[in-house]
Amino acid sequence: MNQKNFMRAHPYSGIIKVAITLAIALSFGLACTSTTAYAKKKRKVKYGQIEITTNPGGFPLRIDGKPEGNTSTDVRVIELEPGHHNIEITLPNGGRWVRDFEIERGRKLCVNVNYHPKKYTVTKSPCPYPVNLSAPATVNDGDLITFTSDVAYGGSGALNYTWTITPSQARIVSGAGTPTITVDSTGLGGQRITATLVADDGSGDPLCRQRAQASTNVTLKIVPPPECKQFDQFPVISFDDEKARLDNLAIELQNSPDAQAYIIVYAGRTSRAGQADMLIRRTTDYLVTQRGIDSRRITILNGGYRDSDFIEIWICPPGAKPPQPTPTVQPGEAQPKQERTRPRRPRRRGE
Repeated sequence: MNQKNFMRAHPYSGIIKVAITLAIALSFGLACTSTTAYAKKKRKVKYGQIEITTNPGGFPLRIDGKPEGNTSTDVRVIELEPGHHNIEITLPNGGRWVRDFEIERGRKLCVNVNYHPKKYTVTKSPCPYPVNLSAPATVNDGDLITFTSDVAYGGSGALNYTWTITPSQARIVSGAGTPTITVDSTGLGGQRITATLVADDGSGDPLCRQRAQASTNVTLKIVPPPECKQFDQFPVISFDDEKARLDNLAIELQNSPDAQAYIIVYAGRTSRAGQADMLIRRTTDYLVTQRGIDSRRITILNGGYRDSDFIEIWICPPGAKPPQPTPTVQPGEAQPKQERTRPRRPRRRGE
């Protein structure tokens, strides 16, 4: 007998159909031990029976479109008139198990449905993913700027990090190709440095290519003007002691070829008239003639009056503002001694 004729003739042909059709999602079987439910009864039966169990139970059941309560793991016996009938079981996933059966008088049809929902593994794409970029708001000209990315990527592969810095004069010092870079801001005072990061997982998916930006303002570096430094100061002493001080100045000028010396000479309140000018000539002659210092590197000023003869020595770098005299005695308060009008009498031998 071929399969088609077998299905028509066999009393469980509807059951066999169900078992073949639902082999993947459901297991369907026969639970009855006998198909002649009323063989031992004396009276002639008018109905057939269907026994229904499901595992698990509790599924809504309809027969021929009419509600018949819920299924159970215990056997439910339902009598049906012989003929064609339709059974529908609503499954937990919203699907329906629907089959047609032929019920015969005096025979029992057993239906057992085991529900095994399919398990689907859904691979969730890690894209898009957030990329945050942080950097200091401001830095000083010459500082290193650190740009740091925070990437919440859930994929298994490694990301590619591509950085772009503007303006083009900004230079990446370290970290290219990594989540964190440092950028040199030297010479970019008064400008804004912007870092753009593109994070890409290499899949080619546009959602897996994320972009972020951060910017830092570079303050203009204010360089204080150079200042003169006081090198020495002393009241007028013996010329030998003064020369020792001037020797130190000569050495300093030789070691600092760009420096300029400023010497301010003050006359005392009661010093001779022209005392400051005499000290200026003596100091200049010693430094230029005896120590060989270029006269263009020495500026000697008459600073006016103080309580006693006094000398200040300053060393000034190029561009520095020259020091200014700071007299403590006004010219009208000075009482200079007069020069001798009579030449001294030569000393006689033995005096």
